[in-house]
Amino acid sequence: MQPHSSTTPFGRRSLTLAHVANQAAAKARPPEKAVHKWQVFRAICTARARLGASERALAVLDALLSFHPETTLIGEGLIVFPSNQQLALRAHGMAPATLRRHLAALVDCGLIIRRDSPNGKRFARKGQGGAIEMAFGFDLSPLVARAEEFEAWAEEVRAEERALRLVRERITLCRRDIAKMIATGTEEGVLTRRSGQGPADWAEVHRLYRGVIERLPRSAASEELEPVAEELTLLADEILNLLESHIKSQKTSVNESQTERHIQNSNPNHLTELEPGSRESQGPNSEPPSEPSRPPQQAYPLGMVLEACPDIADYAKGGISNWRDFLGVAAVVRSMLGISPSAWEAAQIAMGELPAAIVVAAILQRGAAIASAGGYLRELTRKAELGEFTLGPMLMALIGSRKREKKRA
Repeated sequence: MQPHSSTTPFGRRSLTLAHVANQAAAKARPPEKAVHKWQVFRAICTARARLGASERALAVLDALLSFHPETTLIGEGLIVFPSNQQLALRAHGMAPATLRRHLAALVDCGLIIRRDSPNGKRFARKGQGGAIEMAFGFDLSPLVARAEEFEAWAEEVRAEERALRLVRERITLCRRDIAKMIATGTEEGVLTRRSGQGPADWAEVHRLYRGVIERLPRSAASEELEPVAEELTLLADEILNLLESHIKSQKTSVNESQTERHIQNSNPNHLTELEPGSRESQGPNSEPPSEPSRPPQQAYPLGMVLEACPDIADYAKGGISNWRDFLGVAAVVRSMLGISPSAWEAAQIAMGELPAAIVVAAILQRGAAIASAGGYLRELTRKAELGEFTLGPMLMALIGSRKREKKRA
């Protein structure tokens, strides 16, 4: 008598049309078709988001595949029938309730088929020669029938990941280039407007840059990031053109001034008259130039500040390795944010030189959340004068915000 292959699950588990379609597709596969079970499993792991399978569910599928004695899946004998105890052990000690939930998820995803016995037990009935005539358990034939589909999905996912990686690299390079070029243009006093065209100053260029960055989603597909990458590329090219034009104009003016000096400097003693005299010749009241004071020791380490405000490092030409580097970059960023010299001086007097620089880095990090950087700094300066402002809560809030964004991403 021909044995009957079970098509419905045991007990209260329901049968859906998707289950029936999956069984029909598995039945229609050619019997001679063979696939490497671990290659199919790797493709499924890559395309798991499209299948809707969780990592824990794939761990259960991995355990099920280990119960099939052969590496190649071929023919009709593709039913494995481990007990829940043995299956849980190979699934790294998974709890029984969790195991049942993930087995149901594998069935719903169309990766396996239930072949339940009349009493729901999993076992195999052998014939006189010891060969298995009938088995009740989990049928792996959908892995063979849909192998090409899984591999195609995996290839699409790999292509999407590669495109996303490339566009992210492009955005990172553009951000680094733009920030450092803006810092250079600000420090060197490069004109941003030529022939009446272009942004008014480097602060406006910086606002344009931050406007593009603020629209940059934390977690997005390559299609959403491509327009942002294109805008940043165009902005980087325009800023580079400004710097190159400045260099060309400098070369022209230097050549002209060298020609004029060659004509005017006919007195050979002219250069010696311009040299500064010795300390004695300058008089008793002359004092040696004072060396720049070292930044004071702070309660907040530099690493913590950079963790809370990482964007300021983009504007450093050679990175930020100490507080002196940090102060220099903060002075450049201050002018980019449109903070007036008077507001900056008042903040340094009320807070101290280094705390004021840290506040500027925090303002830069918050970006569009602060409408007026100068007004915000003046308000913090007023609170500092009253003893109502400290840096700790501001830094911890920024660190917490970055951690939450990483979790969401």
